[in-house]
Amino acid sequence: MNKDMLMIDGLQYVNWNRGLFEQAQRAGLHAIHVTIAYWENSRETLENIGHWNRHFLDHGDLIMPVHQAADILEAKRLGKVGIIFGFQNCSPMEDDVKMVQILHQLGVRIMQLSYNNQSLLATGCYEEQDGGITRFGRQVISEMNRVGMIIDMSHSAEKSTLEAIEISERPIAITHANPTFFHAALRNKSDKVLRAIGESEGMLGFSMYPFHLKNGSDCTLPEFCQMIMQTAEMIGIDRLGIGSDLCENWDYSVLEWMRSGRWTMGIDHGEGTAASPSWPRQPTWFAGSKDMHTVAQGLEDVGFSETDVAKIMGQNWQSFFEKSFFGKART
Repeated sequence: MNKDMLMIDGLQYVNWNRGLFEQAQRAGLHAIHVTIAYWENSRETLENIGHWNRHFLDHGDLIMPVHQAADILEAKRLGKVGIIFGFQNCSPMEDDVKMVQILHQLGVRIMQLSYNNQSLLATGCYEEQDGGITRFGRQVISEMNRVGMIIDMSHSAEKSTLEAIEISERPIAITHANPTFFHAALRNKSDKVLRAIGESEGMLGFSMYPFHLKNGSDCTLPEFCQMIMQTAEMIGIDRLGIGSDLCENWDYSVLEWMRSGRWTMGIDHGEGTAASPSWPRQPTWFAGSKDMHTVAQGLEDVGFSETDVAKIMGQNWQSFFEKSFFGKART
């Protein structure tokens, strides 16, 4: 296995501190797509971005912002971890399409159109009825295409996802999910969606979050890697990456916020249950960023070539970002 390969994680939500930045750096991660917002409005999102700007000041020897794909290669050269800002919901832009460009100027490069519930743009995967992309959603997709912000449909419903793929002039991403043939979670994606991602040259990041895995926390590394092999046979090796969905160093109150936001007066257990509402236990082979090379070795062990392992662990994300992180003239 090539220990010097480019490594990119397509999604993490971590309560970062210097120790965790050091862990990611030691693990050889060169870029991480970090969640900046779930349900936050514009003002709250600005506060979160300000918090990250302080991280860049305090830990500039370990991390740097990523605004274009070349920044990831520069982070690798400098021995730093590149940080890509992303939203798991469209709430930071509120109801104003002009916010897309403003948020892009502040460094945001990825945005989900919905998070589990119906949004102003698209339907979330927990809704009973999927109305697809809304009129507003079509305008936002066009503006995201223009400025160079990736459309992420990880938490969106099937019709909305397929319509986003069709409407967008650029390939979209599902940054953190798994196939439903592996585990039939509401968050995972059907063969139809996977094939549409492949045909449109989009990207799928495989999740290590236990609720997305067969047998949950007890999923084995060979099972996970065989699932990736089967997906590669279906849609092609160049469309695949890692989006670990690592959630680390948070207490239960943050999980409640992720699930319930402001949309309910009650308690929503999401993928958990009333009997077991808290964070699930990570599989033993992926407790955190330090285990990324364990995943790479697992891929090699099930038969992936060194070249294909390198693609999955980072090169495919890099190629996708090179085609996505730049603006284009308005038509």
